[in-house]
Order: sequence, then C-alpha cells, then structure tokens
Amino acid sequence: MTDAAPKPDMDSPEAIGEFVEAFYELLLKDERLAPIFFDVADIDIREHFPRIQAYWEKLLLGGSDYQRHTMNIHREVHEKQPLEAADFERWLAYFEQAANTHFAGPKTERAKVVAARIADNMAKALGSR
Repeated sequence: MTDAAPKPDMDSPEAIGEFVEAFYELLLKDERLAPIFFDVADIDIREHFPRIQAYWEKLLLGGSDYQRHTMNIHREVHEKQPLEAADFERWLAYFEQAANTHFAGPKTERAKVVAARIADNMAKALGSR
C-alpha cells in the first residue's frame, strides 16, 4: 500500500496560482459559464488569471495587489446577461471541486468558506436569489 503525497494548502502565491489554473480548467469547460467569460464579459483569460490570483491572495494571504471592485464588475456582466442563482451555484461547485481535488489545509478550507459567501452575496446583490 502506498501513501499519496499530502496535498498542499493554498498558503502561498504559487499555490493560489495553481488553484486558479485548476479551477478555470474546470469552469471554462462548462457550456453555461464559459460563454459568460468569453462572450459576455469578453475577457482575455490569460490576462484575467493574474487578477484572480491577486484577488485570492488578498483574501487568503492579506496581499494588496488587487484593487478592483468585484461587485461592480459583476454588475456590468449582469446587465449584459442576467446571472442566475444556478450560475453562482455552478461556479461554487467548480471552486470546491478544484480545491478538494488539489489542495487541503486551513487556507483551503477558508477559501471554500469565503467562496460560498461570495457566491451567495453576489447572487443576492444582483437579485438572482
């Protein structure tokens, strides 16, 4: 019997960067969510990754590189195509799947709690719930 190597925690910029890659690899295969990023928000995903990484570094590690207002960004997308409660639930499911598959530890658990709050707050703020 062999023991699997322990999963890393999301406790460094490098780990958070790996998480962002794993998360978006799942998310961007989704037939409902991928078009929101590519067609509605019209983002360059490789340009988007460092922003998302900075956002999670701020939330988990106390980084200060992320200075954008996330709610306003999502309001703009919502005006172009209404985001539904199910969209936030799908987003959260992919987040948790990527976290659980590749990471473990206190920062990873915190990330999942924060992600659930974000999904719920955004859905409420946009009138999706």
